Amino acid sequence: MAFSFICVKFATYNAYIIIKYMRKLICLFLLATTCLSMSAQRTVKVSVTNPLNIVRSNQPVVISLAPYGEVRSALVTTDGKEIPYQLDDLDQDESFDELCFLADLGKKEQKQYTVTLLATGEPRSYPARVFTEMTLRNTSDKKLTKNNQNNFIESITARGDAADSYHMQHHHGVAFESELNAIRIYFDERQTLDLYGKFHKRLELQATQFYTSDEQKAQGYGDDVLWVGKTFGLGAFRGWDGTKPTLVQPVRSRTQRIISYGPLRTIVELVDRGWQAPIAKNNSQLINMTVRYTQYAGHRDTDVDVFFNKDVSNFRFSTGVINVKGSEEFSDKRGLRACWGTDYPASDTTKWKRETVGLAVLVPQKNVVSEEPANKDNYAYVIQVQGKHMAYKVNYTSANETFGYHSAREWFDHLKAWRKEVDNPVKIRIW
Repeated sequence: MAFSFICVKFATYNAYIIIKYMRKLICLFLLATTCLSMSAQRTVKVSVTNPLNIVRSNQPVVISLAPYGEVRSALVTTDGKEIPYQLDDLDQDESFDELCFLADLGKKEQKQYTVTLLATGEPRSYPARVFTEMTLRNTSDKKLTKNNQNNFIESITARGDAADSYHMQHHHGVAFESELNAIRIYFDERQTLDLYGKFHKRLELQATQFYTSDEQKAQGYGDDVLWVGKTFGLGAFRGWDGTKPTLVQPVRSRTQRIISYGPLRTIVELVDRGWQAPIAKNNSQLINMTVRYTQYAGHRDTDVDVFFNKDVSNFRFSTGVINVKGSEEFSDKRGLRACWGTDYPASDTTKWKRETVGLAVLVPQKNVVSEEPANKDNYAYVIQVQGKHMAYKVNYTSANETFGYHSAREWFDHLKAWRKEVDNPVKIRIW
């Protein structure tokens, strides 16, 4: 009897120990699950303030993801409503570096946004408001028209001694657009921005590929509106030999690549390795340069960032806009230079009609060395990069637009207002 009592007591004690141990394991499991959940999700608050007494839409808000660890997806809300965002892998290492969304703000308005960052899942999908494309001509299918090519690529590199890099790509280089604009960049030593004019506010390049058919023209699609030759076109970045702009040559290699497809911004890059860039006349050094173009949805202006592999403060470079035949010039003498003019966009004057465009480049005043007198080709700036990076903006309109500007006065007035917005960006606070 005593032995049975001892056995029961011992069994009861063991059960108690087991239950206590199991409770401890469950607590540890719950704690680990909670910690894992917390590490897989971070909430970021963002305040965006409009300092101006004007309504502003599609204002970029960019958040660096470096402080938050691995981010694979997200959710952005304001006033309890989800809004589109995108994640971008800028250095192409398969890890997202930035999150971007666009803010719409009233006069002097401040808005609060909640950004939930997740370490799992896939980025949410939203309707595209930008488009970008690189493609090679499909020579195997002879039935494909010029506006229906499908040999899509994401990057291409040509050696510096390539015989004809200009004709390697269909539409001669990478092309991108927002609802308001469309640009292609020539894949050669010019690296010129050539322009497409729209009638309607929408995306069109996927349909026309910069080669609008007669049927598409009848449906109101736009077309090429600028002849650029070897000029700056719209704000191409060039060298300066002390007396004149120089093309980006010779180089060891040149690359064009797409970094981001959208849906809110597209990012493309031009990479020139081993560019023998002039410092002054008869004096040059080898440098590597990356020119990044960022096109935001709802914008007709385009951001340009130029990066170098070394300090190039002692170099001189140049940019500007083409002197469209018979154009009227505008300059605020603080880095904003523009024109309004009319010319044929191609040498075939029977097929093409004369096109009227407004062009502009906006360079930070700190980077302007001199504003050169206009010549038959360009309205030029000589510029200095302070260190390894500089940023500027380009902007244009076509008089074909039903939504744009139709006189030099309207265009120049718009540029003054644009400059004010650039000088007074929205204020962003993240915590």
